[in-house]
Amino acid sequence: MSNPRFGGWLLVLASLVLLLVACGNPSADSDFTTLRVVEVTHSLFYAPQYVAIQQGFFEEEGIHLELTDGAGGDKTMAMLLAGEADFVLVGAETGIYVTARGAQDGVVGFAQLTQTDGTFLVSRQPLDSFNWNDLKGKTLLGQRKGGMPQMVSEYVQRQNGLNPRQDLTLIQNVDFNNLGSAFAAGTGDFVQLFEPVASKMEQEGKGYVVASFGEESGRLPYTIYLSKQRTIEKDPQLAEGFVRALYRGQQWVDSHTPEEIADQVQPFFPDTDRTVIIQVLKRYQQQGAWATDPIIDKEEYEHLLDVMEEGGELPARVPFDDVIDTDIAEKAVNSKP
Repeated sequence: MSNPRFGGWLLVLASLVLLLVACGNPSADSDFTTLRVVEVTHSLFYAPQYVAIQQGFFEEEGIHLELTDGAGGDKTMAMLLAGEADFVLVGAETGIYVTARGAQDGVVGFAQLTQTDGTFLVSRQPLDSFNWNDLKGKTLLGQRKGGMPQMVSEYVQRQNGLNPRQDLTLIQNVDFNNLGSAFAAGTGDFVQLFEPVASKMEQEGKGYVVASFGEESGRLPYTIYLSKQRTIEKDPQLAEGFVRALYRGQQWVDSHTPEEIADQVQPFFPDTDRTVIIQVLKRYQQQGAWATDPIIDKEEYEHLLDVMEEGGELPARVPFDDVIDTDIAEKAVNSKP
């Protein structure tokens, strides 16, 4: 009869042997380079990025992506400047702010992900035919001062004959993550929201999407990847591989339906109903929110400066070449994986 205690020791010994073998034979993971990427927020707005991850495009470039939610533009840029991130996905305006201040450690925008604003105007009441004059005399629960969503909101209002500071009451003291719940609790007549919060409110009957700020404001380099200049210079091939994988994600999204895209991004949003995900993706696809390639366009950049200038938030008209480098994206687009 065998001794169970002896059998247990054999299992422990076998496990130790396997561990030693594994340590002596590095796995394929050792061939990967880890890239710390911080996204300004976790949003379906960034679908091409998640598709590129899910499809294994980054892995095929030898990149292990370590993705973190930066919870806001200021915090995200702080992480980049502090060396806690290699690349950040954030509004292009943050790079302009840093460059205008003459940061000692320069930053560079090298790839574009979205090309329109990603927010929507949500009304407390259903409106059969919305007109921007419907905002007159009302209260708008808006985004933070100095951020691109708020500047776009004011730009769109001016384009439609409104004075944002006189014709309506603006509330800006509510944290980004609490805007939806604040509106649902009764604050404001209208609210400016990102997805999927806007669609969730519609699904729950607590709000109604009446306009798209992205459609109204036109194309601009809304969300881009930024890095420190010296990080890019240290390993330009790594940056090129990253952008090449991203480009494949952009092309994949551009050639597939919202339902097919939903299959890819659902694992990144496990708590979001599939119906809501599809609705969000349809909205973004219809308004051309996603750039189909990573090359940042100079004309769109100038439009961004115009929006910032009209909003009174442009510290200086920073030249395109001072904050944007298109070389990496152009090489990635014209090379094979």
